[in-house]
Amino acid sequence: MFARSAIATRSAAPALNVIGQTRNMATLKEIQNRLKSITNISKITASMKMIASTKVTRAQRAMKIARIYGNVSSDFIEQAEVKKADGAKELVVVVSSDKGLCSGIHSSLSRHTRKYLAKYPDAPIAIIGDKAKTQIQRVLSQNMTYSFNQIGSTIPAFDETSAIASVIISDKSIEFDNIKLVYNKFASAIAFETSEIECFPASQIVEAPGFKSYEVQEEILENLNEFLFANNLHWALVEGHAAEMAAKRTAMENATKNAGDIIQRLTLQYNRGRQTVITNELIEIITGASAL
Repeated sequence: MFARSAIATRSAAPALNVIGQTRNMATLKEIQNRLKSITNISKITASMKMIASTKVTRAQRAMKIARIYGNVSSDFIEQAEVKKADGAKELVVVVSSDKGLCSGIHSSLSRHTRKYLAKYPDAPIAIIGDKAKTQIQRVLSQNMTYSFNQIGSTIPAFDETSAIASVIISDKSIEFDNIKLVYNKFASAIAFETSEIECFPASQIVEAPGFKSYEVQEEILENLNEFLFANNLHWALVEGHAAEMAAKRTAMENATKNAGDIIQRLTLQYNRGRQTVITNELIEIITGASAL
């Protein structure tokens, strides 16, 4: 009776070892597959970082040119001492893009817009870019009047900006006096700031105290005002594009770094599991040789 139980115990031990080895091999296979997938992801993010780095250089060159014209418009409004009229209704134009994978650059625009709409719930909204549209549409769909997409995949051109500006200004079905541009201002290669640009109608510009020092004919005043709006919009688009490319480069750099950390941990885990399997196999060989 005791002999049978001893034999059963000895026969059960190899069976348990086989089950343990099978589990270890399955775990090792899963780790190996995960290592391959994360390695492929790290290669993709590294390539996207290189592409974004190239685009940042080009976007910064375009941004410097757009800033020059934008600062001229801002200086004109500042020197003319144009002020927002009391009770003026503003149209909020959110300058975003269609692309993602660039950290929280679109979320900051949505948060800024929601804070403004909390104070002025009746303000209409025009959105450039599908990313901000998706986020704002969830809670402020009743305020949305226009949405534009397929803008900003490359460096924005002034022709595209002029077309958007013409659509917004020429439509008389939307009642507004001023236009507020909400965009991301390029601060550095790793930082951006959500900022605003105020655009005023021709009636408020004419009534400004400092406007009399400028010799502007009345027949070209409306054209000047449209150009100021298109110029500011182009400035916001180009500035936002540069901030987006810089944020995308930083995001891909962080993603590549995180993937490298995960690969290092999984490699260590795989080596430890493989070492355990080899140790168990050696124990079985030695045990079998001792039994003989």
